[in-house]
Amino acid sequence: MPHLTHLATCTPPCTTRTWLSAPHPSLPLLATACADKTVRVYSLQNFRLESTIGGGHKRSIRSCAWKTAGRKEESVLGTGSFDASAGIWRRWEGSGGRRGREEEEGGGEVDFTTGGAGGVDGDEEEDGWRFAVILDGHDSEIKSLAFAPSAPLLATCSRDKSVWIWEELEDDNFETVAVLQEHEGDVKCVAWHPTEEVLASGSYDDTVRLWREDGDDWACCALLAGHEGTVWWVEFEDGNGIYALGEREELGGEQRAYVDVRLKAGARLISCSDDMTIRVWRRVPKERAALPAGQVKTASIWKNRDFEEEWVEEARLPQVHERPVYCVSWSRKTGRVASTGSDGKIVVYEERWRSADGVKNGGGNGDVSMAGGVTGPDMEDITAKKLHGSDGHTGGVTEWIVVAEIDNAHDVFEVNHVVWAPRADKGKRFEDEEVLVSTGDDGEVKIWTFDI
Repeated sequence: MPHLTHLATCTPPCTTRTWLSAPHPSLPLLATACADKTVRVYSLQNFRLESTIGGGHKRSIRSCAWKTAGRKEESVLGTGSFDASAGIWRRWEGSGGRRGREEEEGGGEVDFTTGGAGGVDGDEEEDGWRFAVILDGHDSEIKSLAFAPSAPLLATCSRDKSVWIWEELEDDNFETVAVLQEHEGDVKCVAWHPTEEVLASGSYDDTVRLWREDGDDWACCALLAGHEGTVWWVEFEDGNGIYALGEREELGGEQRAYVDVRLKAGARLISCSDDMTIRVWRRVPKERAALPAGQVKTASIWKNRDFEEEWVEEARLPQVHERPVYCVSWSRKTGRVASTGSDGKIVVYEERWRSADGVKNGGGNGDVSMAGGVTGPDMEDITAKKLHGSDGHTGGVTEWIVVAEIDNAHDVFEVNHVVWAPRADKGKRFEDEEVLVSTGDDGEVKIWTFDI
C-alpha cells in the first residue's frame, strides 16, 4: 500500500515559525518564508541551506513565490510580509551567478539592509541576490502573492480585504493595474490559471472569487460559494491534468467524451477551508449559438455577457482532516493532491475512474455503466452544471480516494503548507519522481517520499 516516508529535514531549521515553501520552477532550490523576516533558500540536492535573504522587510515574511516566466538566466523571487509590503528579489543564475560552496558549507546570510532597494552598496555579494524593488499599497498584512505564468503580472492579497494586480514594466518598475475590493473579509490566498489570465482568490468570507480583465479594468467573473468557513488555499490543476486518468488511446468512448468536456472547461480549481473540506470546482463550458449565414457580429457598448462564468462544485475529496485544512497541492506530473492543516496530518489523494472497468462499458444508448451496475449520466449531463462530484455525489464519472496518510508530521505542531517538488537528490529512483515538502510551526522544512 502506498505510504509517505520521511526522507530528510532541511538544515539548519529556522528558529521561528515557517509559513510556506516554494520550489524553484527550474532549479533544485526551495524558498521558505520565515517569521524571522527572512527567506531561507535550501538545496533540494542535499537539503542544506544555500542562502538566507534578509533585510528587506520589517516584519515576518508570510509568503514567497518564484516568477515562472521570463529569462531562465535570472531567478526572481517575490515576498509578501506582515509589514504590508511586497518585495522583489533578483539573482543572476548565469556563469558565476551562484556559488556552489554554500551547498557544501551551509550558506551565508545576505543582508540588504544597508543597500536600499537597489541592492548592496559597493561590490555585490558573491551570492548574488539583489533586493530590486519594494511594492507598497496594502493597508495591512500581505497573506499571499503569485506571479502569472503567461503575462508580466503579479497578484497580492491582504488582510485589508483587497487583491492587487501589478504589471511589471522595465527597469524594476511595477504599475498597479487593479485594486479588487469585493471580498468581505481577509483575503488568504491568490492563484493564477495555468493558461489564461484568470486569477482566483480565497477569503475569510468563506468564498472563492475568480477575476479577469473586462475591457480596461479587472472584475469578478465568478463567485464560488459553498464553504462554511475561511477558504485558506486555492490552486489550479495543470492544464493537461486530465491525462492523469490515462492516455487517450486507452480510454473507452464515454471516457473520451468526458475528457473532451474537461478539455473544453479548462483547468479545474481546488480549495480547502476551515470547514475541513477540500472541494474541486469546474467551469461549465459555454455553448455559443452559430450566427445565421451572412450575419456579422456587431460591437456593443453594453457589458460583455460572455464575461461572466459559471463554475460548479464537481467533487469533495474524502474528509480525513479533523481540524481546518490550510493547504492543498495539486501535482502537475501525477495529478495527485496532497493536503495538510491544523491537525498535523498530511494526506495524499488520487483521482480514478469510478469502476474497475472505467466507464467504457456503457451501452449503445450513451449511458455510462458505473460501479455496481448503476447507470451514470448521459454526456449531456456531464457538460451541464447538474453533474456533481466524484466522492459519492450522484453522477460522478471519477472518484477521489485516499492513497496515503501520516499523522503528526511535525510532531505536536501545526503544518502550515505542503507542496510537491521534483526530486533532485542522489537517491532519486526514476525520472519525474516527486517529493512532498511540508512546512510547519516548529520551524522545520521536511521532505517526504511517496512510496508505492
